[in-house]
Amino acid sequence: MHWSFKLSQGQGGGTQDMWLSGIGPDDPADDYANETSAGGVAAVIKELIPQGNTPIISACFVGLFTGISVVLFNYAVHEIRDFCWDGIPYQGASWLREEPIEAKWARVILVPASGGLIVSLLNMIRAAIEGPTDGIVISYIKSALKPILKTVAACVTLGTGNSLGPEGPSVEIGVSIAKGVGAVLDKGAQRKLSLRAAGSAAGLSSGFNAAVAGCFFAVESVLWPSPAESSPSLTNMTSMVILSAVIASVLSEIGLGAEPAFAVPLYDFRSPSELPLYLLLGVFCGLVSVTLSKCTAFMLVFINDVERVVGIPKAALPVLGGLAVGLIALAYPEILYWGFQNVDVLLESRPSMKVLSADLLLQLVAVKILATSLCRASGLVGGYYAPSLFIGAATGMAYGKIVSYMISHSDPIFHLSILEVASPQAYGLVGMAATLAGVCQVPLTAVLLLFELTQDYRIVLPLLAAVGLSSWITSGKTKRKEIDNTKESKEGNNIATPPETCSYNFGVQTSISSPDLRESNESSICELESSLCLNDDSDDDNGNLANEILVSQAMRTRYVAVMMSTSLTEAVSLMLEEKQSSAIIVDDSNHLIGQLTLGDIQRFTEFSRAKSRKPQEFRVSELCSSNSERCRIPDTVTPNMSLGAAQALMDRHGISQLPVILEHKDHGGHPIGLLDKESINLAYRAFAIKECLGCFLHRTS
Repeated sequence: MHWSFKLSQGQGGGTQDMWLSGIGPDDPADDYANETSAGGVAAVIKELIPQGNTPIISACFVGLFTGISVVLFNYAVHEIRDFCWDGIPYQGASWLREEPIEAKWARVILVPASGGLIVSLLNMIRAAIEGPTDGIVISYIKSALKPILKTVAACVTLGTGNSLGPEGPSVEIGVSIAKGVGAVLDKGAQRKLSLRAAGSAAGLSSGFNAAVAGCFFAVESVLWPSPAESSPSLTNMTSMVILSAVIASVLSEIGLGAEPAFAVPLYDFRSPSELPLYLLLGVFCGLVSVTLSKCTAFMLVFINDVERVVGIPKAALPVLGGLAVGLIALAYPEILYWGFQNVDVLLESRPSMKVLSADLLLQLVAVKILATSLCRASGLVGGYYAPSLFIGAATGMAYGKIVSYMISHSDPIFHLSILEVASPQAYGLVGMAATLAGVCQVPLTAVLLLFELTQDYRIVLPLLAAVGLSSWITSGKTKRKEIDNTKESKEGNNIATPPETCSYNFGVQTSISSPDLRESNESSICELESSLCLNDDSDDDNGNLANEILVSQAMRTRYVAVMMSTSLTEAVSLMLEEKQSSAIIVDDSNHLIGQLTLGDIQRFTEFSRAKSRKPQEFRVSELCSSNSERCRIPDTVTPNMSLGAAQALMDRHGISQLPVILEHKDHGGHPIGLLDKESINLAYRAFAIKECLGCFLHRTS
């Protein structure tokens, strides 16, 4: 039952009409609220799993599916690389460097650029998926397509040689699988954190074929940054992470081979007296890591400014990024991503590799930082782990060669045998770990990764020294995404989320770009490696609810409706009476024609007062005609639209409320409600609490 009545008041010899509308319990729009989300399959699967074993079984599934997915991901990258480069990576970057430019320029420039073109198309599809959705099933399908499209974009980016790496996407694959497994088998909020840690461990373990490093990565990237209240029991969490990492690593070894990600060169350690040299290397690697972070942050701002000022379409940016990488690769082909073959070139791991001079190695550090930052800022998809290892290897090798040269030339003069140093390869390996720790803020993972790959205890002390200093230097320059572990009530009181409860982020998420990006002295680590910022599950909880809740279940059924002839004074009075900050403008047939906010009225009143001191009564029509943007409705929503799609529209237009209409007809349908941020927040809280109560009743039954 849709009710609407008109209030008429006489004032100044005229009659002013106002409409107050709403929906009664028998309105057809309420039928949209009766849709239920699918959950029968999950219930059947959970019944088949023994009581109490769900977390371990879930972790095993995460490791299994992640291992298989990462193997397929790497196969796809290799196939694209072989197709596009026609065997050139196997001949080496040194061979390509010596080729005449007229024989190589077309392939070197066009292959990365064509990869950027394909990524651009995939990004456009991903952006289209973010748009409004009618129906819950379609919302779930779109949620599943997002990580798949991103993975395909990463395959194309890396296969065409652009300057990023595969380990970040591998971790994101693991986390996405963990979300899916958790949604089916274990919806407990605490288990979601453990599954996410298991997914991160599985992703890195299968990416580097290093299970121990994967376990520590899960601790550093997921568990430590998370609120203490949300952490599950240590025993269960450890078991889940280890099982997932081991299973994924075994599958990676079966599918990709038992060899490590890159060939470990022959190296030696001469004396403990070298430790100060490794400390100095840690300082240099820390400075290089800060340079990479700052360069990436600068490129993000620069390209955003160019896009806004010049008017370059966002879809063209990946193409330009790939083109820039190709141009740089004409002079420095080592920056192209061809697996870890180019890292082998830097470390001189294979006898046939051409030795690079210290001067060229330092040039490669600079151009690799530039190329990687361009790739990230232009929208190409990939991780920063492989570029960090490349930059660290080049830095360490250059440092080792320079130190060896200086000491070998000073030794005959001073006869200081104590200054005898190890081979440059030893410094190259330590530089890789130190730079990885500095860029990605995972020092324990970096140490364990190199130790696991070299299997040499002698490298531990130099690793700890260099990694510790590098991490200390960068710790104040990069910051993680902080998670607020308190929920603010409407009255302003902080309520900590207690353990053993269902935790949801009850706040409304909005997409607001920070105006302080260019002024900040700290770089967000999420700008460098998005896989390090997947530990906050509040967005996913809200996202799940957003797909499940319909607009009809959250909208206000009492709203203020005014006509063009209504006076602004009476419109404000009615808004005050209903405690609402906006009103819907309708015509005599109750068709939606516009929307009015208190802010619009305030700005119009101040402008009119400054323009004319003559007192007069303003009407809605005068306000709307004074500015074409006022009273305009950017968009509308329908009752059967998901709450997530409605929020996406609000964020896109930068507004806080939308009219709800029964059908779309050039935004002129019959209004039946109003959706605003407060009603969305209330719906999230109510549904989250209802789900928590359902979990509690299920446990006690």
